[in-house]
Amino acid sequence: MNTLSPQVSHGALAAPSDWLRQLADTAIAAVHPDTLLPDRLPEPPRGRTLVVGAGKAAAAMAAALERSWQAHQPEAPLDGLVVTRYGHGPQEQGPQGQGPQGPQSECRRIEVLEASHPMPDDLSEQAARRMLEAVQDLGEDDLVIALVSGGGSSLMTLPAPGVSLAEKQAINKALLRSGAPIREINTVRRHLSAIKGGRLAAAAHPARVLTWLISDVPGDEASLIASGPTLPDASRPAEALAILERHGIEVSDGVRQCLAGQSTPPRPDDAGFARDSSEILARARDALAAGQAAAEHDGIEVRLLGDDLEGEARALGRAQGRMALSAQDGLERPLLILSGGETSVTVEGDGRGGRNVEYLLGLFTALKGAPGIHAVAVDTDGIDGSEDNAGAHCSPEDWGRAQAAGLDPDDYLSRNDAYTFFEALDDLIVTGPTRTNVNDFRAILVLPRTS
Repeated sequence: MNTLSPQVSHGALAAPSDWLRQLADTAIAAVHPDTLLPDRLPEPPRGRTLVVGAGKAAAAMAAALERSWQAHQPEAPLDGLVVTRYGHGPQEQGPQGQGPQGPQSECRRIEVLEASHPMPDDLSEQAARRMLEAVQDLGEDDLVIALVSGGGSSLMTLPAPGVSLAEKQAINKALLRSGAPIREINTVRRHLSAIKGGRLAAAAHPARVLTWLISDVPGDEASLIASGPTLPDASRPAEALAILERHGIEVSDGVRQCLAGQSTPPRPDDAGFARDSSEILARARDALAAGQAAAEHDGIEVRLLGDDLEGEARALGRAQGRMALSAQDGLERPLLILSGGETSVTVEGDGRGGRNVEYLLGLFTALKGAPGIHAVAVDTDGIDGSEDNAGAHCSPEDWGRAQAAGLDPDDYLSRNDAYTFFEALDDLIVTGPTRTNVNDFRAILVLPRTS
């Protein structure tokens, strides 16, 4: 593979963990709304422009849209509301108006609400109701701009008729603990919702709906992102019921009746969607491409495994650990192994952790302190699962440190307690909310053997 620099970066050799963390920062910055939305504006309609949205990036998307709108068409009307996770709302400005991810400004035209993730709460339901009410009575001269990103499924929750919020919370919790892939989880969410699966757009018609998305789902199927509130759904309610039965999740008669076809979402061929359009602004492959470019600029060979990897987190970590060990044989210059996607965790213990630290602990058990192999795994939204860390990093010397401290990695894995393991080694990465979300960024730096 060609590189932009014939010399390997001194930072990658002298301080691999710091270099990997900086690489993750570069990847995340490439998919932040401040990078994506400037000067991206639709023509103002003859009528209103109403903004709605949900997700961990929703507030940053709304702020970036407002800045661009104010710069290019300040007299055109604009209003609306979006919902994001607690703590992911508008940022305080830093020196010279700079926030951690770039220039920030508080939304003045678009209201920003906050609600719970990954478990919806009463404010998630209130936000969804307000959004559905906001799009009522729009006409064909009006435009709805939907700002959608990962996390929106929980943050904008409105149960279908006959289903309670408590039932949706219980089903959501059971699915998350079951290890079900996100495609299955969001299929169930869409069919138990009064707003997802295109229902928000259907309520807005005959207004035109323009959807901008930041993708956090493997494969980047737009209708799966935040369970597709403005995009039609090709799946059937029976599919959702089959998913629940396959994972052994018991449901009430009301849920069964809902999934018996009484709440069929809009179909892709519904005439109301003819004028609508959607665009994915950023996805995992963009973050990985930024990481790859930075590594190649530093003279490091890159092996990209894909942006849509799924499966059990610890199993993927072990497999990639073995891959790194094999790749080190005969290696003449540093190699970076990159991957993205969304793994899952089947929760059997009572420990703390998310899929990225569980992946990294699986990789750690495979490497067993092999010299010259360093790794980082983070969730690009800054929150790994429901903890306060984005992920963690590990280095060869951590194996000896863990043994000296009496930390058995297999024991911690058996209890799904990877957070506590890496916390004890001071290897957690805590960034706070990044206000974007293209899911996991995993990087393994393999250095040539020295002897």
